[in-house]
Amino acid sequence: MSIKSTCIRAFASLSFALLLSVSATAAEGQSPIIKIQSFVEAFETIREGYVEVLSDEEVMQKALKGMVSALDPHSEYFTEEELAEFNELTSGKYAGIGIEVEFKDKRLTIITPIDNSSAAHAGILPGDVIVKIDHTLITDLTMQDIVNLMRGEIGSTVHLDIERGDESLEFDVERRLVQENSVTSKWLKPGLAYFRISQFQSNSDEDLYQAIEDLQSEGEIESLVLDLRNNPGGILQSAVGVVDAFIDKGLIVYTDGRHEISKNQYLASLANTRLLKAPMVVLVNEGSASASEIVAGALQDHGRAIIIGVETFGKGSVQTIVPLSNGDAVKITTALYYTPNRRSIQAQGIVPDLTVPQAKLTVDTNHFFVKESELKGHLSNGTGGEEYKSSHVATGINELSQTDYQLYQATLILQSLPKLYKTQ
Repeated sequence: MSIKSTCIRAFASLSFALLLSVSATAAEGQSPIIKIQSFVEAFETIREGYVEVLSDEEVMQKALKGMVSALDPHSEYFTEEELAEFNELTSGKYAGIGIEVEFKDKRLTIITPIDNSSAAHAGILPGDVIVKIDHTLITDLTMQDIVNLMRGEIGSTVHLDIERGDESLEFDVERRLVQENSVTSKWLKPGLAYFRISQFQSNSDEDLYQAIEDLQSEGEIESLVLDLRNNPGGILQSAVGVVDAFIDKGLIVYTDGRHEISKNQYLASLANTRLLKAPMVVLVNEGSASASEIVAGALQDHGRAIIIGVETFGKGSVQTIVPLSNGDAVKITTALYYTPNRRSIQAQGIVPDLTVPQAKLTVDTNHFFVKESELKGHLSNGTGGEEYKSSHVATGINELSQTDYQLYQATLILQSLPKLYKTQ
């Protein structure tokens, strides 16, 4: 018996089983048998009449992919090979140009270029819309089709046609091996630490713990900035572990869906707490999504950090990968995320405590002014203190305010907090 005959027989058996199942429930007002009949007819029509010859397996695979992807932008059917590629992407080491994308209003929108990737170096920005990949229109392509177009040999280039507002731009971006260390850290000032998490990989929480310990070996962390801008999310457990570094008890996030297995709570534990009381600012922007929104929302609800930046992306859904008996898998949305105060992130995002857009600061240094000490006959200080002239006034621009205005504002807040506490 041929493979084709086997596929037809298998499909016929499946169809018959479905028909029996539907027939048994049709009387109860459930899915009518005509829907299954329509599926069978569509299958046969495609197999027999489509302009290109497709095997039964190919038609069935396209049907399954279409069924799952039509649910929402995050659900997807994986073949066994595609599942292996997906696992490679989440490992933090893969070949590509380094972008996170999402369909938004049927437009392929870049959530963020990954730190130090070739896409970031090329100047691709969050919010850019990809129109063509290697001169191929992305209209009606599946996400897997898009991934296949993006992937290629290391060192080769991919041509992207991009819309940015009213502009039409073109980029030739080199495919490179993306080996991302998701956590970076440094001192901004003595006592003021900076931690950036570019995405949540399987070990990002442990990497953060190590980064904290490394800086603490050099000096006391009196305050800190946690930078989650352009962080597209990733592994939920890593996000929970990151929050756990800054609180010692209470709810971090919970999920709720149709089935009991989708209902979970994640709690903080004292064992993972590293910095419980150091004043803290979390930076977010429109490229902060999913797991990064969970972190920002939890720290905001616990009053543990001041969130500054702009409103986040708003992806608050949970995807579960369900393996199938043939080696394929379905990535399907099974629940929604909720912050400790029962806020849903989905389609809303996290609103910062202080809205600070990314901007460039300029200061007018040419205006004329005088101080009291420069007036003829002015009174002396009274305590013998030095008299300050206009030449003493600092009118220059802090370098950080020119390169990263949001981070600059974060440092101003953290430097002001100790003074505010002393007045209380």
